[in-house]
Amino acid sequence: MEAVVSDVVAPEDLSKFQRKYNAELDKGSVSKETKFEYAWCLIRSRSSDDIKKGILFLEELVSKGSKDDIRDFLFYLAVANYRLKEYEKALKYIRTLLKNEPGNKQALELEKLIDKALKKDGLVGMAIVGGIGLGVAGLAGLIGLAVSKGHGPKS
Repeated sequence: MEAVVSDVVAPEDLSKFQRKYNAELDKGSVSKETKFEYAWCLIRSRSSDDIKKGILFLEELVSKGSKDDIRDFLFYLAVANYRLKEYEKALKYIRTLLKNEPGNKQALELEKLIDKALKKDGLVGMAIVGGIGLGVAGLAGLIGLAVSKGHGPKS
């Protein structure tokens, strides 16, 4: 599963599918397949702007897709949000998929990966907040020490 979420699209593939998408757009209609292929490339980009654009395309596809298509769209929406470290959104998409397909092994693996990242992120967040709290307490202690030395008895 790590390979799926860390896979990066080759720039030439991204360009190829962007050209295909734009050519269909210029003709007035983009097929579902072309939009999905382009979105799939976008969410595997190193650029967070590309990933966000891919998410928009996938969300459009979910609203118009068949049940089988929606499975793929939800899966890749979860992957894209995971890549953006939007773990709660990723979890929402993967759990929607699992509600319809509780035995989907790929989705279950991705759910575990998202849960793990969410917990790790939460612990890191708590450590940062705790570190800031200690820093503020330490600073207050130093200020208190300095104030007490300044107002102590003079010899």
